Amino acid sequence: MKKISTLFKKDPNNLAGVINEVDPENNWALHSGIATRKFDGTACAVIEGELYKRYDVKKGREIPANAIPCQEPDGITGHWPHWVKCDSNDKSDKYHFEAFDKCTEKIDGTYELVGPKIQSNPEGYNEHRLIVHGGHEIKLEDRSFESIRDFLSASHNDIEGIVFHANDGTGRMCKIRKSDFDIKRKK
Repeated sequence: MKKISTLFKKDPNNLAGVINEVDPENNWALHSGIATRKFDGTACAVIEGELYKRYDVKKGREIPANAIPCQEPDGITGHWPHWVKCDSNDKSDKYHFEAFDKCTEKIDGTYELVGPKIQSNPEGYNEHRLIVHGGHEIKLEDRSFESIRDFLSASHNDIEGIVFHANDGTGRMCKIRKSDFDIKRKK
């Protein structure tokens, strides 16, 4: 799973924020594609029925044996995401397996691991679970900067953000998060 670019351009005066200008590579998302809920957890994958976690090989770090690259290294930051197979005997993979073992079917794809011990549990789950990426569609009639900001600001939309999936077979995606608009989630 590649790093996903942000729908709008970053604010040059505040790189944590965005400005009302679409990143040209993501212009498609304003007119087409499927909007889905972005969950706040940690990325996982099921590959040939086996569980993998995302591992970012940063400059100076070694690539773990048998790691599967998700994309080419970032030319600026040097970050290079990989999939690394989870190990049921490794304590750091405990919560991954708690969620994976609950799955009645081990369907290949990418997922978000959420639960009480993941990222301080902003999603509020009382058990660990895998949520399939792109599985929770959001209806957005208007995809303008203002409408997306207003949607994410609404008190009943306590979500991390939105991921747009191109429906043209290219696999393109882009995202926008509450934090891009300096909107906080409920505590």
